[in-house]
Amino acid sequence: MSWNIADIWERIAATIPSEPALLHRDRTISWSEFDRQATAMARRLLAGGARPGDKIAIYSHNRPEYLIAVFAAIKARLIPVNVNYRYRLAELEYLFDNSDAVAVVFEGSFAERLAEVRPRLPKLRDFIHIEDGTPRPPWASSFEDAVSGESEPLGIERSPDDLIFIYTGGTTGMPKGVMWRQEDIWRTLGAGGDFLTGRGKPATLDEHADAIAAASKRMRLLPACPLMHGTGLLTAISTLVRGGSIVTLAGRRFDPHELWSEVEAKQVDTIAIVGDVFARPMLDALAERHYDISSVRVIISSGVLWSPEVKKGLLAYNRHMVLLDTLGASEGTGFGTSITTAEGTSEPARFKVGSRVKVFTDDGREVRPGSGERGRVARSGAIPIGYYKDPEKTAETFPVIGGVRYAMPGDYATVAADGTLVLLGRGSVCINTGGEKVFPEEVESVLRRHPAVADAAVVGLPDPRWGEAVTALVTARQGGPVPGESDLREHVRRHLAGYKVPKRIFTVESLPRSPAGKLDYKAARELAAQLAGTKTNSEPTTR
Repeated sequence: MSWNIADIWERIAATIPSEPALLHRDRTISWSEFDRQATAMARRLLAGGARPGDKIAIYSHNRPEYLIAVFAAIKARLIPVNVNYRYRLAELEYLFDNSDAVAVVFEGSFAERLAEVRPRLPKLRDFIHIEDGTPRPPWASSFEDAVSGESEPLGIERSPDDLIFIYTGGTTGMPKGVMWRQEDIWRTLGAGGDFLTGRGKPATLDEHADAIAAASKRMRLLPACPLMHGTGLLTAISTLVRGGSIVTLAGRRFDPHELWSEVEAKQVDTIAIVGDVFARPMLDALAERHYDISSVRVIISSGVLWSPEVKKGLLAYNRHMVLLDTLGASEGTGFGTSITTAEGTSEPARFKVGSRVKVFTDDGREVRPGSGERGRVARSGAIPIGYYKDPEKTAETFPVIGGVRYAMPGDYATVAADGTLVLLGRGSVCINTGGEKVFPEEVESVLRRHPAVADAAVVGLPDPRWGEAVTALVTARQGGPVPGESDLREHVRRHLAGYKVPKRIFTVESLPRSPAGKLDYKAARELAAQLAGTKTNSEPTTR
């Protein structure tokens, strides 16, 4: 049988219509209302000129409207496109243009940025405004009006080949659109089986609906990370295809006290995070104030490593939790899992893998367990079809080896004698800070545009909260003033998303370069570590 996520969600809505699907502050949207609003929005998008295969951008913080827009798009066989709300104008313009988006569903607070880029985006012609207390611009229509419209079923046949795009950082710092078939998403997320064990996968949609109807308890997920990230969106989809519900936080900045308050009030059983950047503040909040977190059964993290001491601290507040560290990326999930409980702790950076996961050396040889060789982690099976409009990068990240197609996002590892992966980190100079990818060349280019800067190098240094902290080395222009750190950080902030702004900037006399003029990133990283008083390894320690 073939599977389409919109078909699955529609069937769930018919099976458990009064059960909650989306919860936000004091709002509860049932599965039937989730379905009705998404159908009305789908009709509105089609009436606005969108046609099957067109791209619909979603530019919003975490809230029910985000998932309603996703559901609406896939109902109409349109392709939802995530927009990173931290992007500045150049990044936004590139994403909208590269994705060929014809419509955008956006939160009102982003209207000013959209107003600046829309004259240069002729393909982007339909703007739907999510009310958030800001005035609706005259060039946009109302989300509330759209979801209040005609909601008769669309009556269209969908395909397992219908797509969902997940945009992620690119080799030049600009984003790349990862193209996922919906059936591959369904399969990589467990094909409807038990969330932890994978058992009980249904053979038909009828069987799946019957299992959901008979369930005594359904998942309730709180994605602490943004839905516009792969981790947030995919864990939300995984929950909803099992008939669960999604709790979203109202705050625009992560507040661990708000998270635990919502966990307690709404009896959340699953939380999705991105490593210590979320977990450390969550642990601190539990020490500051008492919360009843007994409902939590699983905390899942993906994107960066999650430190053992923070896991241990969280388990002290609820010994029944399972802490699930997953190795994955927007380019593929299910590379490996590391499970920590109060009874047992996995070694840091060690992951159990399935039969579809292998490690290959750079020359294409499979790494033998216990050999000590390092290679890139690869997964076959349900993986994306590639990057949108980037065949060269697609061939690099999704190679065919021995007649089998793999996803290889770039994580390097060795294979222990027992077959577990020992993660080394990203093989490139890409910096992973709090789950966000930062490419040094992009930040260096901006720094060099400052009138007091002659040259720049950007590296990642180990950081207990962020995984890696963006750190810059700069040289002053000859005869000019020494650039001020705060002035340089503000300069970068004016041009790039906030997470790309260096945490520290050091002025040095010269940068390590090869005779050919290429930056020696290993030497630059060691120099930055000396200046920052940070210990570092020759290999990155996060992915």
